[in-house]
Amino acid sequence: MARQSTRPRLGGVYQRGARWWIRYQHRGEQRREPGGLDGRGARTKDEAEAKLRQRLAEVETGRYVGPAGDRLTVGGLLDDYLAHLEMKGAKGTAQTRCHLVAIRERFGTDRAVDVSTQRIREHIAARLAAGATPATVNRGLQAVRAALNLARKEGRFQAVPYFPLLRERNTRRGFFERAEHEAIRAKLPDPHRDVAEFGYRTGWRLGEILQLAWADVDGEAGCVYLAESKNDDPRTFPLRDEDGRLTELGDLVEQRRKLRAYGSGDTCGVSRYVFHVEGHRVWNFNRVWREAANAAKLPGRLFHDYRRTAARDLVRAGVPESVAMRITGHRTAAVFRRYNITSDRDKREAVSKLTGYRAAQRDQHNVVVHRASGDAS
Repeated sequence: MARQSTRPRLGGVYQRGARWWIRYQHRGEQRREPGGLDGRGARTKDEAEAKLRQRLAEVETGRYVGPAGDRLTVGGLLDDYLAHLEMKGAKGTAQTRCHLVAIRERFGTDRAVDVSTQRIREHIAARLAAGATPATVNRGLQAVRAALNLARKEGRFQAVPYFPLLRERNTRRGFFERAEHEAIRAKLPDPHRDVAEFGYRTGWRLGEILQLAWADVDGEAGCVYLAESKNDDPRTFPLRDEDGRLTELGDLVEQRRKLRAYGSGDTCGVSRYVFHVEGHRVWNFNRVWREAANAAKLPGRLFHDYRRTAARDLVRAGVPESVAMRITGHRTAAVFRRYNITSDRDKREAVSKLTGYRAAQRDQHNVVVHRASGDAS
């Protein structure tokens, strides 16, 4: 007959053959499982009671996962998370895999329940010592946190530990003045030159511009339609002004229309892309851009600086923020405002206006004092 050691309100341990098991209550249900800390039946009563205390603490603190949760590994949850991203068609899944390489090396075979804030801090320190940037470390940790949260939502995991993240100071603040844009544009070959002009005028991302097909250009409506973007929000950009005339951007698109045909003889064709090289999408843009930036004596400048430039110039032009965001494709006002960078010229103009305003106040004050002194006399 099995010998038992019980605590009626909490649980107890009991013996089955040569091994010890535990029993306890969770959400009104009786749970039984092997009492060994390794997931098997315990060889001693003390080991079983240690496992029981662990389970009771998990139940009390809301961290209970049960035997099935004990078997979950970090690597397995990461696999499930990546499969979830692919099923959703999420962008950047390949990049996420790269960020998880270091995570798998440190945590991959560990039980998910053993991931703690202290171990995360140790991982951060090791990665920084190895030369990883704060942004790289954060991307990996954010993916692990997302994997644990997904398992929690699915009911397979309970409490996700706190993930301390590093402060990132890599926000770029570059933007183009017109002369700088023209300098780089002059060094670019066709069609890269027209891609740069399109980016300068719209503030759209490079990938969005390079994927533009003629099916996205509505000649009758006079606009370019972008169905797929980074944030999945479709948007349009007008090619005609209020009077129906083609804008400079509209003229550029019409010039590209005349360049749709490529090749000659048996190898001729018509490209489906607005910007193409022999009918194919432009694929080597970043290399060509770097060479042009160096030749223009503007090394290190990024195509993405056009995005900040457009945000700044739209605000300068007095366009309402909500309208400007729809043009550039910013989803949140916080990000848009970060891109609306104030230049030294803006500051000088602001100081001049402030000086003029205070001078006018001083003159007005002097007039009032003069009149008051005249009345007194």
